Amino acid sequence: MTEYRIQRLGHQGDGVAPGPVFAPTTLPGETVTGTLSGQRLGDVRIVTPSRDRVAAPCRHYKTCGGCQLQHAADDFVRDWKAGVVARALTAQGLDCEIAEVVTSPPQSRRRATLSARRTKSGAIAGFHGRASRTIVAIPDCLLLEPLLMQGLPVAEALARIGSSRKGEISVAAMASESGLDIAVTGGKPFDAALGVPLAEEAERSDLARLSWDGEIVVTRRPPILSFGAARVVPPPGAFLQATRAGEAALQGAVAGITSGARRVADLFAGIGTFALPLAETSEVVAVEGDRAMMEALDRGWRGTQGLKKIETVTRDLFRNPLLADELRHFDAVVIDPPRAGAEAQVAELADAGVPVIAHVSCNPVTFARDAARLVASGYRMGPVTVVDQFRWSAHVELVAGFHLT
Repeated sequence: MTEYRIQRLGHQGDGVAPGPVFAPTTLPGETVTGTLSGQRLGDVRIVTPSRDRVAAPCRHYKTCGGCQLQHAADDFVRDWKAGVVARALTAQGLDCEIAEVVTSPPQSRRRATLSARRTKSGAIAGFHGRASRTIVAIPDCLLLEPLLMQGLPVAEALARIGSSRKGEISVAAMASESGLDIAVTGGKPFDAALGVPLAEEAERSDLARLSWDGEIVVTRRPPILSFGAARVVPPPGAFLQATRAGEAALQGAVAGITSGARRVADLFAGIGTFALPLAETSEVVAVEGDRAMMEALDRGWRGTQGLKKIETVTRDLFRNPLLADELRHFDAVVIDPPRAGAEAQVAELADAGVPVIAHVSCNPVTFARDAARLVASGYRMGPVTVVDQFRWSAHVELVAGFHLT
């Protein structure tokens, strides 16, 4: 049988051997065998293990696709994620100083999208298997916080009520301060007949809120999230940082970068993760393309005493970025775009010459591209903080400051 020598990890966390051949759950330096299908190695057997290999702590790891790196020591994963950021920046000709890597603890994920479907005997809910559409039950998952684990039987019940026999539903579960907030997509069309058993299930499972394909079925208690002193009720399915520890790390870094700014623009502001805490010391203009999220942020601000003014603007920053002339009125800008980055908006920022920029990113490659544009325009990039909210996964988040020289 052919042996393969793993040279490095790819961006998805798979080991990469010459070819390239991609081998899941392997580590650099290992010699492995397996069954090759295209470029992917299946039925992987470790011939020579790495010193960084550890026993996976979760019993679901062999079949579940929710994690990719439980077979690697924590120190290895920390250094690898820092290296992913450093390599992306080096590829753009940028020097990189990693200030720290902040890793969220086990059982701390407060949001997750579960998959669920009916079965002959009832229903199953969990994550998809590795490189598979098969749903794997995860009753002892080490990622999700305890309240979110309560969403598993709820997802099964909702599949029995509202999914077709051959289809599956996506169940976005969020642990709010007042209970589980559940948003379902992909099920049967919502109507009054479906609404009755769904509302009964929300009552039986003590959900804070249940929505179905964007339609709120019932709100038993408003699902509350706190950002600084403010309390926000998000629209169903709104973006939220995955863990409280990760959110706190990002907020702390952003506050440090923008310290002393009197007027701040928060671009891709969401429901106020950064805007609301920043309003304790600065006036903020929060910009986001989703009107419902802007309205939720505005209500949170208006319901909180002692905050400085927050102006909310609903605007698609991909198609209609804030222009340089609009940005020149700010002392600092916070930008937290989706994975694609914000190439057009960063170009306007570079031309505006805003004194300070706090750039949050969930994609080191697009961050490095945008960082290079800012550095070429005269900005100095500060140390990068790597935030590992998605423990045991290949996902990398980061934040860095840019100061105009």
